[in-house]
Formats: sequence, C-alpha cells, structure tokens
Amino acid sequence: MSREDRPLPDVAVVIATRGRPDIVTATLKHLLETQSLKPAAVIVSCAAIEDIGDAAELPAVTVVTGPPGLAAQRNAALAALPKGIDVVVFFDDDFVSDGDWLAAAARTFRDEPDVVAFTGDVIVDDIKGPGLSFDEAVRIVDGADRSTPCSRIEPFSPYGCNMAFRLSAVGDIRFDERLIFYGWLEDRDFGAALAKRGGRLIKCTSARGVHMGVKRGRVPGDRLGYSQVVNPIYLWSKGTMTVGQVAGQIFRNVASNATHAVRPESFIDRRGRLRGNLRGLADLLRGRLEPERAAAIHPPAKA
Repeated sequence: MSREDRPLPDVAVVIATRGRPDIVTATLKHLLETQSLKPAAVIVSCAAIEDIGDAAELPAVTVVTGPPGLAAQRNAALAALPKGIDVVVFFDDDFVSDGDWLAAAARTFRDEPDVVAFTGDVIVDDIKGPGLSFDEAVRIVDGADRSTPCSRIEPFSPYGCNMAFRLSAVGDIRFDERLIFYGWLEDRDFGAALAKRGGRLIKCTSARGVHMGVKRGRVPGDRLGYSQVVNPIYLWSKGTMTVGQVAGQIFRNVASNATHAVRPESFIDRRGRLRGNLRGLADLLRGRLEPERAAAIHPPAKA
C-alpha cells in the first residue's frame, strides 16, 4: 500500500472558550460545514454552558465544563477525548480555518511519523489590531491564494490559535495551569516540553486561517502585563525557554507598552499592561515567581 493510500489518522478538534458565545458558535459552524476532513470528535471546553451559546445544540459537539482559564480548559478537553484519537487540534474560538486545514495536518502526521507538533499559517492575525469580524475573516480565508506550494519552517514553536499534536507523543504532558487566565506562552511551554521527548515541530503553510483577534472576553491589561513579565521567567525556571527568548519576550512587550502608553490604541489597554509589567518586575526583584498571582491583581476602577 502506497503512503497516499493509507487511511488518515482520526482527528479531534478542541476549542476553549469563555464569554464569547456568538463568536464560538459562528467559527464552530463554519468549521463543521467547510472542512474537507470531518473531525472524529469536536470538544468545546468552557467554564459555564452559557459560554457556548447555540453551539451546544450542534449534534457533533461535546461540551465539557470546568475551572476557567485556557490551560485548565484545554486540559479538561484532553481528559475528555474519546478512545481512538490520533491527532488533537487546538483552535482559538476566534480562529477561522481554511477548509483543508484538518486534512493538511492529518496528511502530515500520517506521512511523517517523526512530526509531533504542527502549526498552520495565519495569513492575517489581528491580535494587535482592533479585531476582525467573522464575515471579514471568512472573506479573507476564501480569497487566499492556494496556488503557492506548501513550505515548511522548522523547528517552529506551536502557535496556540491553530496547532495540532500527535496524541501518542503527548502522553502525560499537560498545559501548565499555573499559567492562568489567557495562558500567555502556554503554547510555547507545551511545545518545548514535547520537544524534549524528541520529534519535529513544524509550521506548514498549506493549513491556513485567520485569527480574528476579538478583544471581548480577554484578560484586563494589568493582569496580562503581569503575565508578560512573570511567565517568561517562570518558563525559564522550568527549562522551556532560553535566556535569550525570555529577554526578547520581556523587552519587546515592556518597550511596546511604554512606547504606546502616552497615546494608547483605543483597543489595547497599554497603560494597564505597563502597570502590570512594573508590578511583575517588582515581584521578581522581591524573589516572588508566582504566575498565578495575576489573579490577585484588580485593575483600578474607571472614573
């Protein structure tokens, strides 16, 4: 039997969501209607059933509830995977995928047994912009040029909005739940833990999509700013980031927040992030390396 004749692996899709029922419903319906490879399982992980809106009525969807936080919700979904799954895909609730995304990932895992992590090509990522509407994201995906050949980048640290893993390689690795709320670098930590066991981590441009960058439901600036400083140091202490990676992460974020704090964008809480950066630096100078302390930060009340 030739390589192309072998059956594709069974793929499960996991989407963690909170507070954006309209968005997750739209992206999930689009996923189920457009993928050339139908997933063997779809799991939506949320903190409350209200988080997923009409998506709860879709017959192909399994809903799991548990403690809030990206890492915790993804772990709850991993625990709920049915038997027989070979590949687990994680999409953000505001990611709109091309119709061949799952098939491209499945073919890669089938044909290249040493690949353990797979990330697609985000053709537009509005995480630093005001955010795209669902209809805008769909138009961009539908209008993307599919004539260019697939190219690879490796090693490539998984990008959390659209990433897939060989489940047999994952084993007992789980997302670090000390990286609370939005997670911040939880994808890099997970990928680095996987890389220590061997195998290739790749980015493949034949699996495309658009990250809408929806701002509703995201972590307040003060808390995110704290995580921008503390989380990289924490991951360095775990051995999943290098000194150079940590320095680059912290410098880029603090510099960007400080530069834009005078005249911040309307859609980013730069001043809150900068306050969080400074609080994180102060805690590090005191010898406190506790990423979960972000939960104790309460942004100042608006006048």
